[in-house]
Amino acid sequence: MASILVLNGPNLNLLGVREQGIYGSTTLQAILDACQRFADSCGFQIEHLQANAEHVLVDRIQQCAGSDTQGVVFNPAAFTHTSVALRDALLAVAIPFVEVHLSQPLARESFRHVSYFSDIALGTVSGFGADSYLLGLQALINHLDTDGTIPLAPLSA
Repeated sequence: MASILVLNGPNLNLLGVREQGIYGSTTLQAILDACQRFADSCGFQIEHLQANAEHVLVDRIQQCAGSDTQGVVFNPAAFTHTSVALRDALLAVAIPFVEVHLSQPLARESFRHVSYFSDIALGTVSGFGADSYLLGLQALINHLDTDGTIPLAPLSA
């Protein structure tokens, strides 16, 4: 079964506890469970990794090369604004990915306005809380469904 990697950067293991006014009260596990239910309905398996260490995320991205991982839903968190290493890893494996964020970075501090990933991602979904993951996952699955066999309504008509 084809798989999609849901990759999460630093501090996202604290979702549901940290800064709920910005990130909401939904836990990372609840987000992953919702993603798995949706992916199951489309014939995909979800793999997941959350890491606070940049090199762990780089290593996992590199493992996508030559695997059955078809795409990535990626919340780089704070690495969004700093990580050339993660950007280079994604470019090296040339796997399609969607960048997601719970909050709206452009509505926050100015240092959060620059993403090292948006220009190389299929697209970016931000500001919809936990729903950002499901919207990003649906967009990625729509992109991967090149033969139109997945019973999924497109996001746009």
